[in-house]
Amino acid sequence: MNHIAIVEDDASIAEMLSFHMTSQGYQITHFADGEEARKNLMVTDYDLVLLDIMLPNCNGLDICKELRQRSPTVPILMLTSLDGEADRVIGLELGADDYLTKPFSMRECTARVKALLRRSQLTAPVDSTNSNVEEKLDIAELSLDSGSRVVTLEGRPIELTAREFDLLFYLVQNHGRVYSRSQLLDAVWGYSHDGYEHTINTHINRLRNKLKRSTSSGPEFIQTVWGVGYKFVNPELSAES
Repeated sequence: MNHIAIVEDDASIAEMLSFHMTSQGYQITHFADGEEARKNLMVTDYDLVLLDIMLPNCNGLDICKELRQRSPTVPILMLTSLDGEADRVIGLELGADDYLTKPFSMRECTARVKALLRRSQLTAPVDSTNSNVEEKLDIAELSLDSGSRVVTLEGRPIELTAREFDLLFYLVQNHGRVYSRSQLLDAVWGYSHDGYEHTINTHINRLRNKLKRSTSSGPEFIQTVWGVGYKFVNPELSAES
């Protein structure tokens, strides 16, 4: 049974979330106070965290940042207000895996939770339907191991969230191929919905920052194909062409 922490101070939303998540077979622990939630999340392991941003005594963004440092792989689904575009961007930059904008449907929330849990429990490469996929990928001085989920660049370890690793592995597996944002959402997140493609932009930007080589000049690993999407390339080969 998956254990989900719901951090939400709105009693009606928390009650609705708890009811629907429990009906899906999940164990639920609810926190209405931000500081109480923060202290508990630092010592207790959960399979997923539903995290509101506006909380009493401790901001959800601060909790997200601290939780991500403690637990790099735990899925974090942020709950944001309709006009909280800046908060959504910051939440993704701090390591949240996804977000839901209030008001949201329970059907949509349940789908997101299931997709996040399914991805977090995968130990095989993202494209598990391909039995010939190698577990270790090496391009230039970048190395990925899908078994240990370890990434190194120029011999140094790169810390990635679970979602960042899945996205990077998928792009490296299919290097040279261009993917639209909606295709990446569907392949890596497990769904595709209009209005959530900004999630891809933020994760791509974070990956680019983390994959900067010691020689800053030259092509990047992840390139933008304007009007289409993104692709992963070998920067050494790109520099020669």
